[in-house]
Amino acid sequence: MYITQVEFNTPSYGELIYLRDLLLRKPIGLEFTPEDLSTEYNSTHIAAFSNMDELLGTLVMKPLDKHQVKMRQVAVFPFAQRKGIGQQMVAASERFAIANGFSEIVLSARVPAVPFYEKLNYEVVSDIYKEVGIDHYKMKKKLS
Repeated sequence: MYITQVEFNTPSYGELIYLRDLLLRKPIGLEFTPEDLSTEYNSTHIAAFSNMDELLGTLVMKPLDKHQVKMRQVAVFPFAQRKGIGQQMVAASERFAIANGFSEIVLSARVPAVPFYEKLNYEVVSDIYKEVGIDHYKMKKKLS
């Protein structure tokens, strides 16, 4: 397995959109619009691929300001879950953030995902709230 950055609006980016749509959007009755995707040009798209170039997972890093970046849309195909791929993608995103001068990662975690992020030293910093009709917590991690 390897983790790499995928350029916006390339064929590989299309694969990432497919995965995110399949696992994160369709189950809650949403789908990407061209307007949604047009805002991702300045985000960093991180993906995990098998050694045979099969997409396994993805996440998006969106700069909020010069110190803070938001991790969003973390998705791993069900057949690849519970194999450490999500953890490795998060670690890669943290290395990316540090290399680009960010000192903090924030994210909106769906309630079932909170224990995953807590194991990676992210902390809950909000009360529960609704985002896209689903309960979430804001979480963050200071980087060193």
